[in-house]
Amino acid sequence: MSRYKNSPLTRFFVVLAFIVLLALFGPEEKSLGSNVRIVYLHGAWVMTAEAAFAAAGLAGLLGLAGMVFSPLRRFQAAAHAWSAALGRTGIVFWITYLPLSLWAMQANWNGLFLAEPRFRLALTFAVVGVLLQVGLWLLSLPWLTSAGNLLFIIILRTAFSRAQNVMHPPPSPIFKSGLGNIIAFFVALNLLTWLAAWFLTLWWRERDH
Repeated sequence: MSRYKNSPLTRFFVVLAFIVLLALFGPEEKSLGSNVRIVYLHGAWVMTAEAAFAAAGLAGLLGLAGMVFSPLRRFQAAAHAWSAALGRTGIVFWITYLPLSLWAMQANWNGLFLAEPRFRLALTFAVVGVLLQVGLWLLSLPWLTSAGNLLFIIILRTAFSRAQNVMHPPPSPIFKSGLGNIIAFFVALNLLTWLAAWFLTLWWRERDH
């Protein structure tokens, strides 16, 4: 029983519970009212997914570099393993961010704008990301996993940097709002979400041993 209590997966779900409770008491916003709390969650989720993908790519780059440069060779195996775990965490958060996005659309704009460019891109990368992670898991080639995760984040960021903004005005409206309570709340929410992602990543690492 104590094994399950100390499991990273258990800690992941405990942190998720804290996130839900925190979101329920998030500060309201003048135009969106209490529905802005869904937007907070949506934003934290996608930022965590991208952070995990970026970390997977960087770990993968280190692992690939270790195959070429002898001073980095001692980090090679660990870097490949962390890239695999972080890539899986990233796709979990990316997939679960999509229903939050739909919920935010419905609650705040009374409809689902499925043709919105960035949502279509997000859906495309969700499908591609799942297929990629499943394929990399089945092939079980560390160097290929690292290369796949590195390529994925590069393509994702390139695609989104060129995407039209319709319902996602740049830069972040939260940090541009100048409202200290909202900014502080969103930062706290992100920190908790990153902590949840960390525990999920540790769980993936345990499963690979």
